[in-house]
Amino acid sequence: MYSRKFLYLFGLAAIALSPFAETAPAATAATRDKAFFESVAGSWRGPGEIVAGKYKGTKFTCNLIGEPVTDGTGVKLDGSCRVGVFKQPMSALITQSGNSYKGKFLDGAAGKGLDVVSGTVTEDTVVVGLNRAKLNGAMIARVRDDKTMNVTVSVKVESQMIPVIGLTLSRQVDEMTVGSVE
Repeated sequence: MYSRKFLYLFGLAAIALSPFAETAPAATAATRDKAFFESVAGSWRGPGEIVAGKYKGTKFTCNLIGEPVTDGTGVKLDGSCRVGVFKQPMSALITQSGNSYKGKFLDGAAGKGLDVVSGTVTEDTVVVGLNRAKLNGAMIARVRDDKTMNVTVSVKVESQMIPVIGLTLSRQVDEMTVGSVE
């Protein structure tokens, strides 16, 4: 059907172009990941609720400030969450590690927090794997638009992922109007 010369040239072209085919998606993924983490930079505030477990029905409010990491791809979050009169400091660090992500919530699993043990990023969502001793779970943060982010934390019970925390954050922007002077 095709001549040997055609197949030979086609094969050489495929070999010559293969390095570009392999690096282009990686570069696109790295750019996409960095863009996602830059999109969550800023001040966020919003209500949340524990939807399963011993404290089911507990409502809280969080104030968080996100900053992209300076040395690589990822995000650093600092702030607090409040339940009634009780205020709990919150912090997280998620950084790229090879083709995945690592990091910690609070002081990590070695302390009173959780370790980030894996992760993937799409255009508007990050999914990270969480671990603490025998507890495994995941956090999904989806940026719905430039002003709204939904966060769900789930834990693995037997072979099912059960949502335990839901949080809706709104970007806090300075609404001050600035005028010009003539």
